[in-house]
Order: sequence, then C-alpha cells, then structure tokens
Amino acid sequence: MPTIQIMSVVGSAVPGSLRKLGLLACWYLVRDGEAISGPLASLPDAQALSRKMAHCFSA
Repeated sequence: MPTIQIMSVVGSAVPGSLRKLGLLACWYLVRDGEAISGPLASLPDAQALSRKMAHCFSA
C-alpha cells in the first residue's frame, strides 16, 4: 500500500501567493512521488491532512 509522505519546499519553490504572505516554506502531501495536495501553510496542517487521507486510503 502506498504511503503518504510530507514534503517541504523552501524559498523560490514556495508558490508566489504564499511568499506574498511572508511564508518562506510550505508543505505538500506526496504519494508515489506525486503531490496529492496543494501547498499547505504549516506542518501541523500537513500532518492533520495526512492523517485524514491515510484513513481514507486504508478504508
């Protein structure tokens, strides 16, 4: 079963809309090497969504 991982990006890899808000990093959920979420503004948000998605994929 594929695992959901959390990937962080920093600097110029952060979407412009988030950089305009002053964020220098963001997080994505990744499964099988492909992003399955949009950019998330915080690690706790990414962790919470990861738990929810893992539950959906395991059901």
